Amino acid sequence: MTQTTSAHHQGGTAPPAARFDAVVRAAVGQGLLGEGCPVAGFIDTEGVRVSVGALHDAFAATPEVLHTFAAKACSLVPVLRLLADCGMGCEVASPGELRLAVEAGFAASRVVLDSPAKTREEIRLALALGVAVNADSLDELRRIDALRNPGSASVLGLRVNPQVGGGSIGPMSTATDTSKFGVALRDPGAREAIVEAFRKRPWLTRLHTHVGSQGCPLELIADGVARTYELAEEINATLGVRRVTSLDIGGGLPVNFADETVRPGYADYVAALTAAAPGLFSGRYSLVTEFGRSLLAKNGFIGARVEYTKDAGGRRIALTHAGAQTATRTVLMPDAWPLRIGAFGPDGTPKTGPSLAQDIAGPCCFAGDVVAYGRELPELAEDDVVVLYDTGAYYFSTPWAYNSLPRPAVYGFRAVAGPEDGSGHDGPVTFATVRDAQSLDDIAAESGLAHADALIRRDG
Repeated sequence: MTQTTSAHHQGGTAPPAARFDAVVRAAVGQGLLGEGCPVAGFIDTEGVRVSVGALHDAFAATPEVLHTFAAKACSLVPVLRLLADCGMGCEVASPGELRLAVEAGFAASRVVLDSPAKTREEIRLALALGVAVNADSLDELRRIDALRNPGSASVLGLRVNPQVGGGSIGPMSTATDTSKFGVALRDPGAREAIVEAFRKRPWLTRLHTHVGSQGCPLELIADGVARTYELAEEINATLGVRRVTSLDIGGGLPVNFADETVRPGYADYVAALTAAAPGLFSGRYSLVTEFGRSLLAKNGFIGARVEYTKDAGGRRIALTHAGAQTATRTVLMPDAWPLRIGAFGPDGTPKTGPSLAQDIAGPCCFAGDVVAYGRELPELAEDDVVVLYDTGAYYFSTPWAYNSLPRPAVYGFRAVAGPEDGSGHDGPVTFATVRDAQSLDDIAAESGLAHADALIRRDG
């Protein structure tokens, strides 16, 4: 299924390329982008609701399913609270993310903790709160044996690696033969050890797998889920009791970064799972999902000011304030994480005119800090604005502190429909602060200012 992302101005319809044009213009006009604030992130709140609705619609026929949002994809409390308000749960993978989920208002019963390196204290806290915990190894199960209070409300599971292979991006592939995640299902003796782990632990009731991520085709994801489903059937048959009652099938639906269309969609995902494991949606098992990037990527963008342009070796370079500090993956792996770039004038209106091949570089002090090479765009100039599309997940929410560059401000926006008289004018755009820009005082404090003399003191 291919669909075009929804627009939220011009009476609800607009050419896909123009989806955020009015927002960029409003951000510049309201001073959210400019010389004093040269880079910022933006989240489309109504777009997020539409994406969550599409996920729920795709699973509408499933008897019991909990959709959780992978907090690492956008670890900002107001965004998490918006997702909670949309009916999502939350998947967390660290003590910090668990704290954010609690602050965002997710009920403990709708939070799932995954991590390959949980400390004893982290496990104790999760069990005390009653959040679900997916153990990443058999050794972790033994640690839970010692820490678990029989009265804990936590649903406990075990993550398995079905070892179905990798996708096109090696570092993003979680189901290779040597992945660090889960119990390697096809290793000698592993299957028997998993069955025995469930035999010994009546409180162990869930199997977890996460095969998908960017670069993974639907068929690979579905194959991994199907093998986990088959393992659940085997465990229950072998033990003669319905020990496994739920399956956490992860997330990882890939995002199309090539254009504005959403493909694959959640309906495509459900169709692939149905073909690979027909019994998955029968109701024998309650399901948990853990989507992140696919819910938010196309509902956000980064806007950045062009500070200078220059020519070097016959190449035009635009130096902007959006680089590796906020588009880390794209800078370090440009072929795997390409981004679409928009060009706007100083007033925030789209630039027109002849195209010119230009590199879009960032502010970081290393040569590879380039977010796009040789892009054909209207010629950029000082004070123009560039937009990095499809960056609503993993980009501005979790910046890199290279060069002590400040974390950018983040704003949620809502574009109100314009008049229906055919005039073509946009309605107003309203913004809400999600995160303030980091100040230089904040950077100094974070860098140990309170302990400035700690290494030069001479006691006595």
